Amino acid sequence: MAKRIFEVLSIFPKMFEPVLSESIIKRAQEKKLVEINTYDIRSFTPDKHKKIDAPPYGGGPGMVFRVEPVYYALEYIKKIKPKIKPWVILLSPQGKKLNQALAKKILRHRRVVLLCGRYEGVDQRIKEHLVDEEISIGDYVLTGGEIPAMVLIDVLIRLVPGVVGDVESIKNESFENGVLDFPHYTRPENFKGWRVPEVLLSGNHKEIKKWRIRQAEKNTLEKRPDLLG
Repeated sequence: MAKRIFEVLSIFPKMFEPVLSESIIKRAQEKKLVEINTYDIRSFTPDKHKKIDAPPYGGGPGMVFRVEPVYYALEYIKKIKPKIKPWVILLSPQGKKLNQALAKKILRHRRVVLLCGRYEGVDQRIKEHLVDEEISIGDYVLTGGEIPAMVLIDVLIRLVPGVVGDVESIKNESFENGVLDFPHYTRPENFKGWRVPEVLLSGNHKEIKKWRIRQAEKNTLEKRPDLLG
């Protein structure tokens, strides 16, 4: 399986350091299963003051991300590994809402560029000419695209073969089969009278499987009935 490559374009690349250097994301990089590079967009602006934003044409509040630094940053990235075409994603409140199915679709691309927007928005020419896809992590507005990019990286990396040790644990997670996950229990069997369901202690794997399917459906009906259509 070819290594997955994630390129992050941000004006605050240092925000990613603690996230990328811990837990599963760190181990995935150590195993050479993924490569993650961060770039400061300010390094690519032609403005002598390193500005990457400007007031919107036509007036109005806020500042807008300029097209030039994004263009030059993407051109630089393309030249680093010219044989691997990047799939460019803009993290934006206007994008498709992220879910597990969309994450799997994105992972078909070996090299993914995550563009973290800021301010009032980005110049429309970025969306029309430089970006392949817009993605949102929810119906709310954040200060910038950095946190959504971290979320997307975490979601994608867990799906890379070899990153999560137990493949079955991924197959049984919430959203994988169109429903939420079933309840999980571990030791002790009895804590303050709160007991583990007897079926899980029975050793009868056929009955345990049936119970888990029923509980997953019940959990979904109570918490996310929209998933059941």
